[in-house]
Amino acid sequence: MTAVVRAFVVTAAPDAVVGYLKDFGHTNEWDPSTRTTRRLGSGPIVVGTTWHNESRVLGVTTELTYSLVVAESDKIVFIGRNDSATSTDTITVRPVEGGTEVTYHVDLEMHGVAKLAAPVMKIELEKLGNEVTTRLTELLNSLPRFLSDPESKMEA
Repeated sequence: MTAVVRAFVVTAAPDAVVGYLKDFGHTNEWDPSTRTTRRLGSGPIVVGTTWHNESRVLGVTTELTYSLVVAESDKIVFIGRNDSATSTDTITVRPVEGGTEVTYHVDLEMHGVAKLAAPVMKIELEKLGNEVTTRLTELLNSLPRFLSDPESKMEA
């Protein structure tokens, strides 16, 4: 299994961060490997909501179906699956002075012959992790700092 973890601090309020990140469709905005992500179904985003994701990594296009499996005030977990891989994306948030600490943890398990690519995938995922951190920090910093503060809402 390949694991990549990034922790960073943003100025947005924890509930704003969770609200934004629990919609996996937003990967279109911050994941450089994502080509498209579209939600399957409609209604509120709750545990069980699914998305179809198409990504391109190392010149290879892959499609996974992601499901929201945990949606709590301080933790979100998505599991993406296809025949050759399972990706578990765990996002935790905690309030810190001036904003929110976000920890993004990806566990990628390759299946079958795809396991042979695991060492190369680790290198690529580390690189992508750096790019994701930069993009997510910028996006999350544009969210409201305090949802209960009407002036912060107007700034965002």
